[in-house]
Amino acid sequence: MQQPDRDNYKWLYTFIGLAVLLNFTGLFIPILAPDGTLYAVIAKTMVQRNDYVNIIVNHTGWLDKPHFPFWVAALSFKIFGFTTWAYKLPGVLFMLMGAWYTYKLGKKLYTKQIALWAVLILLTSQHIILSNNDVRAEPYLTGLIIASVYYLFIAYTRNKFWQLVLGALFAACAIMTKGMFALVPIGGAIVCQLAITKQWKQLFNLRWLLAAALILVFILPEIWCLYVQFDSHPEKLVFDTHNVSGIKFFFWDSQFGRFFNTGPIKGHGDPSFFVHTTLWAFLPWSLIFFAAIWHFIKTGIKDVQKREWLCISGALLTFLLFSASKFQLPHYLNIVFPFFAIITAQYLVGLQSERTIKTIRIMQIGLVVLLLLVIGTLHYFFKPQEFNGHVGFTLLIWLALLIILPGNFSDADFRQMGFRTLIIAFVVNLYLNLAFYPSLLKYQAGSEAAFWINQNNTAKLPVARSFEFASFPMEFYLQQPIVELNEDGSGKIPVTPFIFYGPAEVAASFISKGYKVEKLAQFQRFHTSRLTPKFLNQATRDKEVAKMEVVKVSK
Repeated sequence: MQQPDRDNYKWLYTFIGLAVLLNFTGLFIPILAPDGTLYAVIAKTMVQRNDYVNIIVNHTGWLDKPHFPFWVAALSFKIFGFTTWAYKLPGVLFMLMGAWYTYKLGKKLYTKQIALWAVLILLTSQHIILSNNDVRAEPYLTGLIIASVYYLFIAYTRNKFWQLVLGALFAACAIMTKGMFALVPIGGAIVCQLAITKQWKQLFNLRWLLAAALILVFILPEIWCLYVQFDSHPEKLVFDTHNVSGIKFFFWDSQFGRFFNTGPIKGHGDPSFFVHTTLWAFLPWSLIFFAAIWHFIKTGIKDVQKREWLCISGALLTFLLFSASKFQLPHYLNIVFPFFAIITAQYLVGLQSERTIKTIRIMQIGLVVLLLLVIGTLHYFFKPQEFNGHVGFTLLIWLALLIILPGNFSDADFRQMGFRTLIIAFVVNLYLNLAFYPSLLKYQAGSEAAFWINQNNTAKLPVARSFEFASFPMEFYLQQPIVELNEDGSGKIPVTPFIFYGPAEVAASFISKGYKVEKLAQFQRFHTSRLTPKFLNQATRDKEVAKMEVVKVSK
């Protein structure tokens, strides 16, 4: 194993600092619809209503996700105001907390060098960076789960009570973020570690019963909120039915109902879904990760008692369970990326065979070339509006580093391919966050229209819009109340004059109703979370977008 000197640690610290900054580059990009803006609207509504018990969407109760991430986002809004960065900042900070506990766990299980590489791998993984731009529940969940595993692991190795309390607290917050399945990677990591290494006395220690009791106590705020909003009001219509228990949904339907496809929210599972998802979501480390898994299992079964099984147990048990589920989304995997990172780092740092290092080096060079071709092709066809000289200069610096820095290490040194892999992650994601996504969000018409109205509606005329599912961007960004009309523009129309936002044909329909319509601005709308080749190609994009207008309606 390569022993790092102080200068090499400086390189690692430098890149970790840069990786932290990389994860902040999406902080000011408009929130992506529909989920990100939905969550932001929920938190905004909590603050505006001064009601942190009821989750309200479109003026009615919403039962899908627990409260914790909305409480945190609401607190951020309370302090900083209703801005993009105030919504995203807590998620990024929770993710960075996850990186810190990845370091602590990696150092506890292995060495400081492996721990530092694990942090770098985690912070440069594709879907981690993406999730720190498109913030949902996953950044919170990722940080909370690895923190819980760390403290519960310390609780049993050192028999420390307060570590047990902290582990239970983080586990409870994870449950109040996503539901009971948050316990799968936490419990799977601890239980399988003890079972595989035959530590039966530790496995059946009363401390785990105490941890379960503490978790139950810590999730009481969530249970109480659900009771107040739903269980105490059986007359409420939820999922098109009455007498719905929010507590039952929290403990069963939201997770187990999706897994068995028996709940109100259903999906269609594919057993191979998370295999090919990992290939792109854990880029540029995914191929090394698969090699690490194979090597770990092959060598681990020969020396079970002397290996740690914590990371691979928490990762693979969750991976297999998600793969068997009927409800699958790519971002589900983020919660086990800290485990993935530690597994990959211990394999990478431990490489000694020159033949293996050469094979992986060639494989990663091929991957680097492929990613550069993908970004080049995307740039050629998409032609991002936000690409300027500053972005180009930044990318040129990193491309120069990609060529120069790995040459400082010999071909037999794992750090050559390690730093090459790191740098390509910077090149790809700096392009995406500085040029691609800022340009892409110009086609999120709801937020763009809200920005325009905020700046130009100096008379503070009432604002109306036609109802649409992807209406949350405007609801979050508009700095005044919105009157919601039907899809065809009918309904309780405001007193004229007023501003209307909606499809061009709906805006024109006011003329036939006897109103005067003055066109103020036009925007192009596309479902920016569902990209297609025809949209990405500038030559065919116009046929893929819908025309949305802001008009002034008067008598």
